[in-house]
Amino acid sequence: MDARTVAVVGGGVLGTSTAAALARHGARVVLLTEAGLASGASGRSLSWLNSAGPYAPEYHRLRLLGLERYRALAGREHPDFLRFAGALSWSAPDDSARSRSAYAHLREIGYPAEWLAPADVAARVPGVDPAAVPSSGALLTPADGWVDLPRLVERLAADVAAAGGAVRTGTGRCEVVVADGAVTGVRTGTGELVPADAVVLATGAGVPAAAARLGVELPDASPVSVLVRTLPVRTPLHAVLNTPRVSVRPTADGRLVLDSAWSEEELTSAGGAEVAPSTVQRLLAEASAVLAGHPALTRDSVGTGRKPVPGDGQPVLGPLPAVAGLTVAFTHSGATLGLVAGELLAGEVLTGRPNPLLEPFRPARFAGG
Repeated sequence: MDARTVAVVGGGVLGTSTAAALARHGARVVLLTEAGLASGASGRSLSWLNSAGPYAPEYHRLRLLGLERYRALAGREHPDFLRFAGALSWSAPDDSARSRSAYAHLREIGYPAEWLAPADVAARVPGVDPAAVPSSGALLTPADGWVDLPRLVERLAADVAAAGGAVRTGTGRCEVVVADGAVTGVRTGTGELVPADAVVLATGAGVPAAAARLGVELPDASPVSVLVRTLPVRTPLHAVLNTPRVSVRPTADGRLVLDSAWSEEELTSAGGAEVAPSTVQRLLAEASAVLAGHPALTRDSVGTGRKPVPGDGQPVLGPLPAVAGLTVAFTHSGATLGLVAGELLAGEVLTGRPNPLLEPFRPARFAGG
């Protein structure tokens, strides 16, 4: 393919995936990230791999392709940072109709889904306390999985370097440099100019602000999020749990990662300040309450920051029409789409040919995009 120089800005899963695909196909790649690899949203993600929501058909199709790419990686290399052990979800007792509706939708579109009575949960999803499941039951999506994104990002960055690309961390906030309506490179936070024939901007929730500095509006609904990581704990849990009060995902090294909607709301109401110790303790307590044996959970780390969410909830992937040579990647589903989005965007950058799978998600759908 083309041997153009491409600068990729962003050290999360979308940036490193795109950079790895570009380098693999012969591009001269420079990967730039403001701080460390996975120091943004990719380091604070629950990283549930799924397409178990009420998604539009074209979005569902792209997510299914994303899952396929992960399954291919799992089958080929068996990495310990990736596992397909299913996901179990339930609603509050007074809102069970919502879970039932989700189950009916998934069955209708052919997505693997089962409805479990509380008595069946222990055998199907070890590590869950059946008493925490409402009497109406819970939704099991057995084909879902999870990935430890920081580990995957490290692997992808290593792939970039192995293919001859450059990986530069700690560059400070980078700015796209434009002349006569086309990109000419990237200026790092230290003032260095990195020349490039094309630029991929994959800075998570920072994409809309960067686009705005170039005169393009991309609607942004990115909230502030909280992710708590525990110290290692003995539990047989391998699946992802999504419950009314907490979501739980195991890790390869025996830890758990936790998040919830209410903790995000508490952080937002506090003005996005440091997470209150009471919020962390409540998350730990909520997670213990849904686990078999109610193990004592201890905080290891707490991550806060903006979670990338486009204004209409749909991915924003592809060229920015107002700036020739500039491609953006901005989506809430960075984990599920990480590998496939990087592959498809790299193909477009190198060939100049639009991929029809990405057509519904173009920045141009917004006024001014």
